[in-house]
Amino acid sequence: MFKEINGLPGHVLIVHAVVVLVPLLALLASVYGLVPRARPRLDWAVLVLALVTPVVAFVATQSGEALEEVLRGRGYPPEGLAKIHEHSEYGDVLLWLTVALAVAALVLLALTSRSPRVPRLPSWLSWLVAGVVVVLSVFALVYVYRTGDSGAQMVWSNIV
Repeated sequence: MFKEINGLPGHVLIVHAVVVLVPLLALLASVYGLVPRARPRLDWAVLVLALVTPVVAFVATQSGEALEEVLRGRGYPPEGLAKIHEHSEYGDVLLWLTVALAVAALVLLALTSRSPRVPRLPSWLSWLVAGVVVVLSVFALVYVYRTGDSGAQMVWSNIV
């Protein structure tokens, strides 16, 4: 299912969405948490990104696994497979960071909701969750870079 899209390796196409959506989620969720006056304008975008981004990251991870299986079947040299495995490990960490960031962003949205159905909690709690969002955002951005850089290095050095 995740191997090809219109005859091209699916992973090569899907990763571009991850490279855009993860930093966008990190940035908007952080601004949402740290700038209360921006919340009414950003809540819908943070909600959509928090729901979509982990799904896209999961699809990218699965398509990467499918591509790795294809490459293993073609008899790639061990040093190339080691680089692929390193890239895969970065991608796995990025997936979990993306899920954690999305969950934290959803919790922050719930804590700052203006809905009468949501009980009012102490304001320090939303600041605490905003801090968690910022920390997770930094880690997610680092792993977007590490994952993308390791993949690009393989492509541009003709390992893949």
